[in-house]
Amino acid sequence: MANSASGVGVFDECKLKFMELKSKRNFRYIIFKIDETGQAVVVEKMGSHEETHDDFTKSLPSNDCRFAVFDYDFTTQENCQRSRIFFIAWSPETASVRNKMVYAASKDKFRRELDGVQVELQATDPSEMSLDIFKGRAH
Repeated sequence: MANSASGVGVFDECKLKFMELKSKRNFRYIIFKIDETGQAVVVEKMGSHEETHDDFTKSLPSNDCRFAVFDYDFTTQENCQRSRIFFIAWSPETASVRNKMVYAASKDKFRRELDGVQVELQATDPSEMSLDIFKGRAH
């Protein structure tokens, strides 16, 4: 288990599941949370490849912070299939100040553990990670 500046560790399962998403494309997204003890980042949910961006946004809690990665597929203007892996730091306005601080302090270290993320988003509202935002940031 790796350790971050906030004292929150990262379980190897997080990195292993991310590698599966990146190399095998087994999942559309993975949602991570800091466990109940406040000591480690763990996998909370993995979305199947059939799930959509809408399924992903609905999976995020409306009143608590999370980290997530999303495998966004798109077609370029040249009609080429591409994919970008997004890292999302979800910190809704309704989350407690303490949770926002713990997640903010842990974000950079956790993000560095996920080698292969191509785009990073910070979102406090679903509109800040809409499909249009993904499209605009992917190109």
